[in-house]
Formats: sequence, structure tokens, C-alpha cells
Amino acid sequence: MSAIGSDARVLLVAAVVARLKALAGLAGVAVFDAPPVRGGLPHAVVEEPVLADASAAGCSGREARLTVMLEDAGERPVRLRALLAAVEAGLPGLAGTAIGGGWRLVTIRLTRSRLARAGRSEGRWQGSVEFAARMWRQD
Repeated sequence: MSAIGSDARVLLVAAVVARLKALAGLAGVAVFDAPPVRGGLPHAVVEEPVLADASAAGCSGREARLTVMLEDAGERPVRLRALLAAVEAGLPGLAGTAIGGGWRLVTIRLTRSRLARAGRSEGRWQGSVEFAARMWRQD
């Protein structure tokens, strides 16, 4: 990957982590940019985005697929449902934001959301929220 793509990846993840930490619906939830070695529950992890080139004449562009994973424990996933809803509603608010290095996050839209038991663990739940994003940088 080019340095431009690498910069875009780092800046996108940093912007998403910052946005999640600022969401009132995720107050008290630890947010990580990589899976934690030891993390309390609930927590959120912004996974590495999958980037594709979306450049045009005079403009560097990237299309990104981005996933936010949330994990919690409990007999029922009531709290996790609320956390998923907060991410679904809050992350699209990043659209139109300058994220650094000349990059602007133009669009970010929800593509799918899922909640399931985490493996065979009793009382552990995992949710994922996936977004499609488009970024531009003026050349």
C-alpha cells in the first residue's frame, strides 16, 4: 500500500476512535484501535479498514469498509443492543469531517449490524457494526 493509503487508514481509524469515545451512548465503554490483551467489558474495537482506490483526476480517494466490534457480558444482550444503536446512529455524523493530512471523510453509511453470542461462552455477547465510507484528498 502506498504511503497515501497508509496515512488514510491511520487517520480514518483515529477519527472513528475519537468519535466513538465522544458518543454519549458509549460513556464508560473503553474504545480500542486493536483487540485489547486485557480489556474490561463492555468494550469496542475499531478493526483495520479494508481500503480500495477511489481516486479521480486531481483527487486521491479511498473507499473503506470499516467494522466496529463490541463485546459485553450478561444473561441477555440488553446493554449491547443499546451500544450497537449508539454506534449506528453516531458514526455517520463524521461525514463531511476533515480528518487530517488533507483527507476529508465525505460519506459514511451503515451497511450492516449484527449481534450474536461470543463463541461458546455463556453470557458473552459480541456485536458488529459495518460501515462503508468514502474519503477524498485534494492533490
